[in-house]
Amino acid sequence: MKRGLHIITGLGVGGAERQLPALLRRLPLACDVVTLTNPGAVARDLRAQGVRVTDLGMAGSRDLSVLPRLAGLIRAGGYDLVHTHLYRACVYGRIAARLAGVRAVVATEHSLGARRIEGRPLTQATRALYLATERLGAATVAVSATVAERLITWGVPAGRIHVVPNGIEPAAFRFDPQARRAVRDRLGLPPGAFVVGGVGRLVPGKGFDALVRAVGTLPEGVRLVLAGEGPQRAALTRLAARLGAADRVVLTGEWPDVPGLLAAFDLFVSPSTEETFGLAVLEALAAGLPVLHVTCPAVDELPRREAPGARRVGREAADLARAVRAELSLGARRLPVPDAVRRYDVDRTAERLMAVYEAAHVALPEEVGLP
Repeated sequence: MKRGLHIITGLGVGGAERQLPALLRRLPLACDVVTLTNPGAVARDLRAQGVRVTDLGMAGSRDLSVLPRLAGLIRAGGYDLVHTHLYRACVYGRIAARLAGVRAVVATEHSLGARRIEGRPLTQATRALYLATERLGAATVAVSATVAERLITWGVPAGRIHVVPNGIEPAAFRFDPQARRAVRDRLGLPPGAFVVGGVGRLVPGKGFDALVRAVGTLPEGVRLVLAGEGPQRAALTRLAARLGAADRVVLTGEWPDVPGLLAAFDLFVSPSTEETFGLAVLEALAAGLPVLHVTCPAVDELPRREAPGARRVGREAADLARAVRAELSLGARRLPVPDAVRRYDVDRTAERLMAVYEAAHVALPEEVGLP
């Protein structure tokens, strides 16, 4: 193999999106990237490291005009392998790759929850379309054993599934006191405030409404900073105001400098009820933060001793408030980086992904018709 193409739904600041720059710096394969829509901050990062990024400007989920354009781009690029990420890109990318004559297609399933996929409710139609196009690829990558089990339950053959966890660059998240001061000043946080933080898309499955309610019951010195965008932003703003906590809840929108943001926090909370991996939790652990999480396969699938700074808690606002109060009593502190962080080093992820690529290139799937 000499050339690969990564196809992703969008390149805003998200876990799946932020994986690409780190991976492409390590994969021994020349790769280009296509985003179906939203060429955001991650697209700028990729271009800065010399990766060619093409935005197809997809108008919506049913914009079928993207198929011939994507197939033509794949054909013209002479790619040996196509790797798709996120639901829409997996569906359209697999079909386009087959139309272009590329059969070595790998798809990573990043966000398949028990009831939601990428923050949206799962439907029978969603599942049927996914399964029909999954047959067009050579392999499907699950980012955790939890996701692999869900894929098998859906009907994806176990032999086609490879578990390749997400990876992080531990050194990038090392605590920086100067960044802490700069980010806190930029966010207007009072000196001495105890800052609870969360990172992720503002969608119902992430549970940020429960976290806002929890913080609304805590002392005035506690601030909540949520970094991310999504359809729940306005509702979360209204909720904070209704609780009388509008001045204590900061919604930053997309924040590309995640290491700087984590330096500004004193406690990281992931209230997500349907997490498929938990990259943000690992990044927080790499920054030395104590972590509270409702679900996090990246940690939950490991022995407890490998992530002593992470504690699993209940999903309700009262559970979160009680857990935050316990951390508040211990004061702001930094913890040693745990073994879990080193286990998920992105170098290991790149090595395992290359093994999947090689297998997909050699053992191509049996011929199937387009759905």
